[in-house]
Amino acid sequence: MTDSVFRTLLDEATQPFKVAGPFAYHYARGKLGSDPIFREVLRLGLLPATGRLLDLGCGQGSLFGWLLAAQRMHARGQWPADWSPAPHFQSMRGIELMQNDVDRAARCFGANHAVVRVERGDMNQADFGQVDVVTVLDALHYFPHEQQAQVLQRIRAALPPGGLFLTRIGDASAGLPFHISNWVDHLVTFARGHRLPRLYCRSLAEWTTLLTGLGFVVESEPMSHGKPFANVMLACRVPA
Repeated sequence: MTDSVFRTLLDEATQPFKVAGPFAYHYARGKLGSDPIFREVLRLGLLPATGRLLDLGCGQGSLFGWLLAAQRMHARGQWPADWSPAPHFQSMRGIELMQNDVDRAARCFGANHAVVRVERGDMNQADFGQVDVVTVLDALHYFPHEQQAQVLQRIRAALPPGGLFLTRIGDASAGLPFHISNWVDHLVTFARGHRLPRLYCRSLAEWTTLLTGLGFVVESEPMSHGKPFANVMLACRVPA
């Protein structure tokens, strides 16, 4: 993706957040513009062409703005020729614990959006329904290990054969980069108006063992891209 195409995608993805105020707009722009996972998900063609997406811990819905903008750009022919087509989801549902984030999402997307729905809820209790893709980006480590396992079991039950669970974790075995990642995590959480959480982390090997034990086929991809972090993206598929 050329710089000009990326800038256009970023501009389109963040435009809806302007109506929710400066914080919502600048947070979305900083997140989508600097976090490599959003670009890499599209570049690697990880997501299916269509289906139902559930994002747990979705915040104000930045991922949804990104995917909708990608869909529009692909339809206009402004898409890299060597990339898979941008996904065109039938529905994108988000579950978010923090009411302020849910309120910002409502202002950004409106109450009756044809595709996007963001609702307040706790992923430890909410009904996931049946979906084709589940995403959890940087949220599982806020829960004790037992709750992590329970959420992952419920995610597996919500996915059909061929379904995808996409997450990012910090590799607790990575030494200093892992500690830097945690420090940044605390900083961002505080900036969003939340109290500093206790984190329940695992090594990459431990995450992989847990997920394969639930029946997922797991592929890992480093997701720090030149930054001194220990982030790893896990693409976990249900065998077809």
